[in-house]
Amino acid sequence: MSYHVDENGFYGQFGGAFIPEMLYPNVEELRQNYLKISAEPAFKKEFMQLLVDYVGRPTPLYFAKRLSAEYQTKIYLKREDLCHTGAHKVNNTIGQILLAKRLGKTRIIAETGAGQHGVATATVCALMGLECIVYMGAIDIERQAPNVARMKMLGAEVRPATSGSKTLKDATNEAIRDWINNPENTYYIIGSVVGPHPYPDMVARFQAVISEEIKQQLEEKENRQNPDYVIACVGGGSNAAGAFYHFIDEKNVNLIAVEAAGKGIDSGHSAATSTLGKIGVIHGSKTLLMQSADGQITEPYSISAGLDYPGVGPMHAHLFETKRAEFISITDDEAMHWGRKLSELEGIIPAIETAHAFAVLDHKKFKPDDVIVINLSGRGDKDLNTYIDYFNLRF
Repeated sequence: MSYHVDENGFYGQFGGAFIPEMLYPNVEELRQNYLKISAEPAFKKEFMQLLVDYVGRPTPLYFAKRLSAEYQTKIYLKREDLCHTGAHKVNNTIGQILLAKRLGKTRIIAETGAGQHGVATATVCALMGLECIVYMGAIDIERQAPNVARMKMLGAEVRPATSGSKTLKDATNEAIRDWINNPENTYYIIGSVVGPHPYPDMVARFQAVISEEIKQQLEEKENRQNPDYVIACVGGGSNAAGAFYHFIDEKNVNLIAVEAAGKGIDSGHSAATSTLGKIGVIHGSKTLLMQSADGQITEPYSISAGLDYPGVGPMHAHLFETKRAEFISITDDEAMHWGRKLSELEGIIPAIETAHAFAVLDHKKFKPDDVIVINLSGRGDKDLNTYIDYFNLRF
């Protein structure tokens, strides 16, 4: 059983490239070149140098003493929130911007939900002096105002998506339309392990630096490379793909993917794709997605702007179907409770997306000598208004 992508871009039955004819040349150009370019010594050197000097890698693997004492097990936090821009997203945008430059593209487009990928894309475009247009759902623009301001400060143009649910799915639709209209000079930086092949594989490879570092850091701290559990939140699934990547074939490492149950799995206001999803095609890839009986995509919901995607990356759909990863759904209320709890216990305010991952500690019993790594994928600055309103923290 392979958990990795095959030469046709499939993870088991999921993946592939289901795209309009107009996009075929772009996607094919990328497919033919991404492995070759990213294996070049000059590319690797520039990529790693930027990860160190610009992003601030390696990010610490922090032993959460108070959290571990309360749950009577060993809990480590992979501090992706300490990356430049405040989340793991920048690992991937640096890789893709270097690819785009080598392919001779001069205009960069992206989609964003929580805004972290948009900020990371705007950041690397500023770094490289390239034009940047970010599509973002009109609702997400309202609830993620600090990130919208950051993108504009960095010189990006933020274009609202006003169709459908006005969230991530709709922003992605708009970005794809733009790409179809501007195939020659435009490169589309996708922020998650979604979209047509080779994007899911490419994004996972750029994010794999997370699990690579976890192995080295655990060797130093615990005298072993493999934890017992790796826990990460999943919307499209890029931070989870990166945290799982080097452990996928290690059967003794339990992988836990945490989805947004919203107001409850059966409430009609949820984004729990693994439980509610059926096989279908979204944004160029065959995967599990939430849809009505006649195949119309149903609107996802989560209090966190980064988890309300109606599908999941094909790699994760395969991990779910093969039972290689356990999927757990966490409600808004549980996630918000954990956002506050982690802040008060460890002095770290997490992104609401990330807070979902911590709620697993209340759903599973761990042994005292278990080593658990939770991928702390982003910091909570962008979510302060949501936290303030939820907990009534205003004076």
